[in-house]
Amino acid sequence: MIASLIFANRDWLAPVAVVLAVAVVLLLRGYAASGAEPRIRGLCLALKLLGLVALGLCLLEPHWSGERARPGANHFVIIADNSQGMQIKDRDASESRAEVLRKLLKADQSAWQSKLDENFQAARYLFDSRLISTKDFSELNFDGRASAIGASLRGVKERFANRPLAGVLLLTDGNATDITEAPAELAGLAPIYPVVMGDNAPIRDLAVQKVAVSQTVFEDAPVNLQADVLATGYNGWQIVAQLLDRTGKKVEEQTIKAQRDGETLAFRFQFKPDKPGLSFYRLRVSAKDELEQFANPALSTEATLANNTRVVVVDRGRGPYRLLYVSGRPNWEFKFLNRALGEDDQVHLVALIRVAKREPKFEFKGRVGESSNPLFRGFGNQNPEEIQRYDQPVLVRLNTRDQEELRGGFPKSAEELYAYHAVIIDDLEAEFFTAEQHSLLQRYVSERGGGVLMLGGAECFHQGRYARTPVGDMLPVYLDRNTENTAAPKGYTFSLSREGMLQPWTRVRGNEADEKRRVEAMPHFDVLNQVKDVKPGASVLATVNDGKKDYPALVTQRFGRGRTAALLIGDLWQWGMQDAESHKDMDKSWRQAIRWLVSDVPNRVELAAEPQRGDANQAMQLNVRVRDEKFQPMDNASVVLRVQSLSADAKAGAETNLIRLNAEASLSEPGVYQATYVPRETGGYQVTAFVTNSVGAEVARAEAGWSTDLAAEEFKSLRPNRALLEAIAKKTGGEMLTAARLDDFARTLPNRRAPVTESWTYPLWHTPLVFLFALACFVAEWGLRRWRGLA
Repeated sequence: MIASLIFANRDWLAPVAVVLAVAVVLLLRGYAASGAEPRIRGLCLALKLLGLVALGLCLLEPHWSGERARPGANHFVIIADNSQGMQIKDRDASESRAEVLRKLLKADQSAWQSKLDENFQAARYLFDSRLISTKDFSELNFDGRASAIGASLRGVKERFANRPLAGVLLLTDGNATDITEAPAELAGLAPIYPVVMGDNAPIRDLAVQKVAVSQTVFEDAPVNLQADVLATGYNGWQIVAQLLDRTGKKVEEQTIKAQRDGETLAFRFQFKPDKPGLSFYRLRVSAKDELEQFANPALSTEATLANNTRVVVVDRGRGPYRLLYVSGRPNWEFKFLNRALGEDDQVHLVALIRVAKREPKFEFKGRVGESSNPLFRGFGNQNPEEIQRYDQPVLVRLNTRDQEELRGGFPKSAEELYAYHAVIIDDLEAEFFTAEQHSLLQRYVSERGGGVLMLGGAECFHQGRYARTPVGDMLPVYLDRNTENTAAPKGYTFSLSREGMLQPWTRVRGNEADEKRRVEAMPHFDVLNQVKDVKPGASVLATVNDGKKDYPALVTQRFGRGRTAALLIGDLWQWGMQDAESHKDMDKSWRQAIRWLVSDVPNRVELAAEPQRGDANQAMQLNVRVRDEKFQPMDNASVVLRVQSLSADAKAGAETNLIRLNAEASLSEPGVYQATYVPRETGGYQVTAFVTNSVGAEVARAEAGWSTDLAAEEFKSLRPNRALLEAIAKKTGGEMLTAARLDDFARTLPNRRAPVTESWTYPLWHTPLVFLFALACFVAEWGLRRWRGLA
């Protein structure tokens, strides 16, 4: 706080000014008459005037006045970091940060705490993942698994919201696990004075900074994993990254040489999990010469091994995905498609194939007394209610779940159609579907999020009169006739567009050069459904060329929540007839295309585990989205969550913890049920949602997983985060401190700004020093004159 100078007796201001003016005139005349040097005369004049001014100011009674914190009226908070990160020992240091902090807070050695107690109501807290009150910091054990700096400061703000708080002393290394920058809500908090524990000198350590997992829709479903590892103090060393499964078996290993100190090494793995659904892996890094440290940590030369390991979760999905194929006639395309998908245990193909069209007019052509279509003659079941007549198409059902599935032909209700993840239409005219079925198919894609693929059969696209129908409207191509070329040339050459080369599911080979050679070896095709143009936003992934012009061959687009695709080639099956290798390539291409078609289609029950932002305990928000058979939000469901904790080092199938939670309906979104789970240990977590309807029947199940690495986040960086602490101090009006300055800080803190203050005054005139100063001036002036022989 700023002090000020005030004069208590201003009535004497005029007399004092007159006396000083007269004295100045007399002194000037007296010294002017003397024969001393000008420099000596000026010095003597100044000394005598200073003495007279000091005596004159005493008549005005000057006081030094200001404000200070009222003793005992304000609160002051001391917060100490109790996390595991404080156990780090800095380079060339004899004690860890925890030991230095413990000594700093020891009651018999911290005089600065006594000074604070004299003037403030000092409150003391520990913090790790939460804020804990303490009396004398004797509970410091530095075993906290997180450093919730943001949450702790917000907790202080809430606890002292209605009390006068003069400041917060924060003793930490600044490595927060819940914030990366100063929170905006700290702006209203009292000044924060961080004390940085630790040195900025680099420490020998390997730390897994980030792990990213991605998965493609290739048939083999390879998983791509990239791990960024920060290598400090390992310049020139060989760094090894190992990927292990839950049984401890090594899946893959990579070695990279660290070229410079503080370098971030990028390890990339590609592997295929041996089972569908969730899989848990463990990634660990070490110097090549120090691999034995995982078995015997005492051999480690690193600052810590807690940040050398990460648990990785891979979700390959779990089928089967149900696919409905509907065709106007048996054809080669279905034969190859059915054979290809037979090798994919995740896709279940159900077919509805018309083997005879309905008769436009009933004419009796059978035997006497026979009312059924003669095509059914010879079959044992002649129930009039189940056989198809002349005025009905003859449909064959293949691979159905039971005898009732598709019994009435193509689905007529949302409940029946929405049970499939995708629909393939081939060799089928638009008149096969009723107007209601056309609208139902469009809603199936736009609202349910399903996928629709139309193949290039003879009765599809323009030839099938799909133009200006709901199904035609959602296709990615305009179905108007292409008037530029009405001829039907043969010998179309197939090629992938640039965008098609970038899509994993349209490629069969692992690199671009091999893929180009494969495409060049494909046979020429003879049947193409020519279209006028593709729609805006659609992607042309493949084209064919007749020697003069390119035509779209494979086009996709998003439509509402789902996606549609058009394969305009009508005789793709010729590819598989070329040779055995081509047959194998075509089968793989079909499987990848169908996987792409169903990959993003939502299920009736979907479970997502999302981390709560800014939570130091890494709490997970478990969201379950439940839909009814029409894929509308279901509000009357009962959702039970089973969370299983899986240790990364445990044998497969071992259970270390099993907890059941009841999810509550969300207040903001219908059909969503939520629960929060706080992990207690490092490792993988698998959660299964069991959903039942209002009568207790099970609707469906869903599964998800995540990994929690508490120590890895705590030890992600070993250097003190001074930038964060400086930002916090600046935002709240505080300042950075050092441990050596704490005594001076405690002594001067009462003179800083505080909510409750009191005024103080100090008389400057009523002190012996003022008179001694005036006397010293007169004596010095007299001594100087005697020295020069003027007295």
